[in-house]
Amino acid sequence: MSDGVLACQQIEALADAGGISATAFDADQVQPASLDLRLGDVAYRVRASFLPGEGRRLEDRLGEFEMHRVPLAGGAVLEKGCVYLVPLQESLSLPADISAVANAKSSTGRLDLLTRTVTDGGVEFDRIPGGYDGPLYAEICPRSFSVLVRPGMRLNQIRFRRGEARLDDEALRDLHGRTPLVDGTALIDDGLGFSVDLSSGESGLVGWRAKPHSGVIDLERIGHYDPSDFWEPIRTGDRRIILDPGAFYILVSREAVTIPPDYAAEMAPYLAMVGEFRVHYAGFFDPGFGHGTPARGVLEVRCHEAPFALEHGQVVGRLLYERMSEAPATLYGAGIASNYQGQGLKLSKHFKAP
Repeated sequence: MSDGVLACQQIEALADAGGISATAFDADQVQPASLDLRLGDVAYRVRASFLPGEGRRLEDRLGEFEMHRVPLAGGAVLEKGCVYLVPLQESLSLPADISAVANAKSSTGRLDLLTRTVTDGGVEFDRIPGGYDGPLYAEICPRSFSVLVRPGMRLNQIRFRRGEARLDDEALRDLHGRTPLVDGTALIDDGLGFSVDLSSGESGLVGWRAKPHSGVIDLERIGHYDPSDFWEPIRTGDRRIILDPGAFYILVSREAVTIPPDYAAEMAPYLAMVGEFRVHYAGFFDPGFGHGTPARGVLEVRCHEAPFALEHGQVVGRLLYERMSEAPATLYGAGIASNYQGQGLKLSKHFKAP
């Protein structure tokens, strides 16, 4: 096996070899470069987010933080502002040379549903070292909306890699020269930089801001909710908006992005010094995203500490590209449930088109 991010067929082979333990995968659970993770049967309401710490099992520490248990069978509401731990249906027994990283799925991030993966012995979220043998848990904290969940729902995903996969800037420039990664000039500096689009079109719409008091979102309902019940449209005439501390926004990148078939990417912050705000919660881009169908990156933005003036074209994040170990048998948008191929400014799949 070559170094790089494992493709869908390699993930299935890893499961067949015992590296991933679970009941039979759902038909669309294995993505081109990642595996969706499924919620188990119970959520533990905890009084604070925590990590187990080196050499300690999460189950052994749960009693320090648990407040009560919420059965998920039949559906249960995870309330805004609360923290929950949910055992996942998948567990791992990784070879020593295979590590993993997890992230929220796109729809999860667009709902401001902070979801992170926790392991036994974990000292950081979403990072799983080579050779890990044990269970997986999802820490879920709804930030803007309460949500209705059920066992088997998939809020986060995991990506496996062998060895060093990330492209340095020289390799990234070479790749961009062969296969343009953005439309226009590429800003390459510790990854591929991207900026925010605040140029209003005919509608004047440049983004959405979550309403502070709204109803419950049933995550099974697709294309069901009226955006106006949950979101305030943002319009601007001067290509600038003021971010309010604590508010959550959906914006879009100015650049259309391409992920070639032999590569995967992950969104990361640009520089902490450019402003006190976070621009992503769900960061995986699969092979084939935007390939042949221009697609822009949706930005999940939360401002911290002080109001911040965000201006059109301001660089707010970067994409880190990684080599695939093999070309995936299926690409993003090619015959699979790819809700955001060819996207522009777009809310999660649970909302009707505005």
